[in-house]
Amino acid sequence: MHTLWKGSISFGLVNVPVKMHAATESQEFKFNYLHEDCKNRIRSIKKCPACDIEVGTDDLVKGFEYEKDRYVVLSEDDLASLEQPMSRSIDILDFINLPEIDPIYYQKSYYLSPEETAMKAYKLLCQSMEESGKVALARVTMRSKQHLACLRVFEKGLVMETMHYPKEIRHMDVVWDSVVPTEAELTMARQLIENLARPFEPEKYHDELHEQMVELIESKIAGETYQVDMPDKGGKVVDLMEALRASIALTENEKGQLKAADNEEGPIKPLKSIKRVQAEKPIKAVESKELVARVEKGEESEGEKLTDQDKSTEKPKSTLTPRKRTTRRAKEA
Repeated sequence: MHTLWKGSISFGLVNVPVKMHAATESQEFKFNYLHEDCKNRIRSIKKCPACDIEVGTDDLVKGFEYEKDRYVVLSEDDLASLEQPMSRSIDILDFINLPEIDPIYYQKSYYLSPEETAMKAYKLLCQSMEESGKVALARVTMRSKQHLACLRVFEKGLVMETMHYPKEIRHMDVVWDSVVPTEAELTMARQLIENLARPFEPEKYHDELHEQMVELIESKIAGETYQVDMPDKGGKVVDLMEALRASIALTENEKGQLKAADNEEGPIKPLKSIKRVQAEKPIKAVESKELVARVEKGEESEGEKLTDQDKSTEKPKSTLTPRKRTTRRAKEA
């Protein structure tokens, strides 16, 4: 794994030298703009609209717009006077319980691995944190910016999550607080949640749009045409209770299928039939009851059945992945 940063974890008088690595990577495809006529990549030009000339990098200054079209200019010396020195220390401030941190505070994850000379101290910190059930809140400076961070044990090692400060968290206007569901609706909603409850298995979730993009790009490379099968648009649910009843029946049927497939190989497919609670036209009570009856009997719709020919024509899994780009910041870290 590429090392982004080197430093040490500091708590009390103990220092543990560590290396930092990115724990996640984006699988998003990046596109470049090309000139349609010649297919050459275009370049961005910085131009001053008042002087009507192209401006070079040496002629640029940084300004803050404090009023509409009014700026105060900050020189490089002004900004340098505020920059934090390049600290190579992750300073632990407190140890707290992980559930006390709401996930909205998390930004980005990094792995922390020990230097060869610090493996015992690193293991000591990991084991003591795991046994205590605590995580560490720390302060670290990276790229001339001070970050709040959470250190926790993950897969027998330490992961560091950079965090937002409280002032960076926005709050919602809860205008629906006065709405009160009925007890019957709450009971059925709880039952639906219970039917959909599963152990967390991240392998069964995948990015369908990313897979379609792979197919589209590969078909373009091969000179083929490609068409995405658009999903049916759901209409409005006219009767909440009928929709809940239908959903519960559907999920109970799915739950029975999942129990029967526990000993079979392969990941469990996510629920698809849940979309049936909405329709392009209003759902009548009679139609909803018929839907419940069909599901309880285990009947499948025509759209859910796959013939042997369909299964044999499935395309092999693509190996096309987005190009990895090393940013200037990563090189300088």
